[in-house]
Amino acid sequence: MKRWIGIGLALLLGAAVVVAIVVGNRGGGTEPRELTVVRGVIGSEKKPFFDDQRVREVFARHGLRVEVDTAGSRQIADSVDLKKYGFAFPSSAPAAEKIRRDQGATRTFAPFSSPMAIATFEPIVGVLTKAGVVRDSGQGYQVFDVQKYLELVAKGTRWDRLPGNTAYPARKRVLLTTTDIRTSNSAAMYLAIAGYVANGDDVVTSDAQASKVAKTVAPLFLDQGYSETSTEAPFEDYLSLGIGKTPMVMVYEAQYASRLFSGDGSIRPDMRLLYPSPTVLSKHTLVPFSAQGTEVGRLLQEDPELGRLAAQYGFRTAHAKAFDDLVAKAKAPLPASLIDVVEPPDHERLEAMITTIEQLYRSGAVPTPTP
Repeated sequence: MKRWIGIGLALLLGAAVVVAIVVGNRGGGTEPRELTVVRGVIGSEKKPFFDDQRVREVFARHGLRVEVDTAGSRQIADSVDLKKYGFAFPSSAPAAEKIRRDQGATRTFAPFSSPMAIATFEPIVGVLTKAGVVRDSGQGYQVFDVQKYLELVAKGTRWDRLPGNTAYPARKRVLLTTTDIRTSNSAAMYLAIAGYVANGDDVVTSDAQASKVAKTVAPLFLDQGYSETSTEAPFEDYLSLGIGKTPMVMVYEAQYASRLFSGDGSIRPDMRLLYPSPTVLSKHTLVPFSAQGTEVGRLLQEDPELGRLAAQYGFRTAHAKAFDDLVAKAKAPLPASLIDVVEPPDHERLEAMITTIEQLYRSGAVPTPTP
């Protein structure tokens, strides 16, 4: 009798296991077992965020598995085949607007933004303060005067010719390091800033202005010599090689902030972040092409956990408290908000300026800048 009872119990246990497996495979657990895959093409600076397992888990709770490829914002707008993607997520609002028009999308999402900033070092800040290029904002951060910087560039000023410069007497031109204007969005945002100032503190809105301004500011790019294609490359040089190689580099604030927030020691005590006056916001704008792509955009914009995780990667989101809390914890000199922010030109005018500079690269010509 005991033997038959044992067999019966074993059969009941086996049946329970089978039922549990079947229920689990049907999604009876707390997380969906079968996720809908949605593919997107994004700017490379957002790849670590999308690769974060915590981000993947948030999407999974909503039934999505988000897979991403990377490309430059300019490439996404002009040359990437978007038919195989559920969304595009460039780092540039002008690029996103062109994509929206070309693809007939009815809406966009702008869940992240990052002001353009300048990563540099305390000795450089001191030298540029004496030269009148850097000043204190009075709000806990320091400002880089773009107009006064352009005047130095127009004169061909070298570091060792700046008055009272004993901290960095390098025999090379005073120039910001950027990425390649022909490939990189961060360089295009720098072009938008310099172009605004060179255009009499006004947004470039015509082809005639675009041509004139591009020739005026082209030396900012051509005189650098070789430039990297990826935004991460010059920032890594800044972190690892220091002041000798990269005294100041145009970056996304998010790059610097994410390192500060991580507390990994890569931002050393002598490193500083300056904010150009004026600056522009790199508005990371998602353009959906499908219902799933729309859901990705909605979650990125509305989900507080995704907002908190994005802040850890240095991005400013609609959930401002997450970013502000990280700033306070890191005791970072990052402003809660910026006042002197201007809009970049539309995609067509920005492309016209980049194309003019491309032609100068090919011809080997370096136009003489004008103050």
